[in-house]
Amino acid sequence: MTTRTERTRLRILEIALRLFAAEGYDAVPVTRIADEAGVSHMTFFRHFPSKSDVVVTDPYDPLIAEFVRAQPAGLSPLERGRRGILEAWSRIADQSDVADDSVRLRLGIVATHPGLRARMWESQQVTQQAIAAALADGGTDVLEAEAVAGALIGALTSALFLVGAHPTLGMGDAVAGAMRALDPGPQS
Repeated sequence: MTTRTERTRLRILEIALRLFAAEGYDAVPVTRIADEAGVSHMTFFRHFPSKSDVVVTDPYDPLIAEFVRAQPAGLSPLERGRRGILEAWSRIADQSDVADDSVRLRLGIVATHPGLRARMWESQQVTQQAIAAALADGGTDVLEAEAVAGALIGALTSALFLVGAHPTLGMGDAVAGAMRALDPGPQS
């Protein structure tokens, strides 16, 4: 059962995304989102520190780091990261179609707005740091952990931007393809 706070946050998110998609991100002020959600603008800011956070906040960072951390220590750091992201993504994909629609809508809005694309890259740094910390906790050298996390986030973010620009592209396929691109294959 969801709490009142969670329901309010979800209502604000749904209304904001609907308005951004219909009228454009820049055309919709926070006060309009708050009015349509039946909350004050201060309540909006209690749930989202800024207007852009409605679109770029990623609730999956802890999940991704958890799955990276859970990978066998005997794997290379890159393989631990790849497998962790793929496993986390499969769990995310198992969630409702509403979540998928919301993510796809967010990605579409971000893909068409240069400022939001930059904010998404900035937001992805949190995920990158979480992955690097998970790898370092497993014994990976800090520099290697940072480099691997950067490569993983670069591939993941590129795939998500592509999904945002091409609505018919499957998110799972794009993420899996990005992670496959980082697979070094058999080493000789």
